[in-house]
Amino acid sequence: MVRSKGKVTQTARALGEYLKEQRVSAQLSLRQLAEQAGVSNPYLSQIERGLRKPSAEVLQQIAKALRISAEQLYVRAGILNPEDGVGGSVELAVLGDTKLTERQKQSLLDVYASFLALNSRHEDEPAPPDES
Repeated sequence: MVRSKGKVTQTARALGEYLKEQRVSAQLSLRQLAEQAGVSNPYLSQIERGLRKPSAEVLQQIAKALRISAEQLYVRAGILNPEDGVGGSVELAVLGDTKLTERQKQSLLDVYASFLALNSRHEDEPAPPDES
């Protein structure tokens, strides 16, 4: 999954703004949400300001504390692509597997994304001429 630094920063900033909006509408202080999500107050503050890109696991904890969809946060964080068809079932299965570490999950998602990119390139190539 190759992304430009600017896009990652822009995505992190947009995610942070969205999380802050959700926290405010849930009438939670930063400290309260951090406690409920099991993350540190400074770390959550950095996420909200777009300075940190949280892992899928942290997003899941935040989603649970805010009572919102984790899948929605994965899309906003750029982990899932809503245009991938079946709602990212492969990605969701990987992200939801409690037997894998965060690093293993990210590695699997990177390999999967590279296969999808390779296959889409092959689909765009013209078919070889028919030799009948």
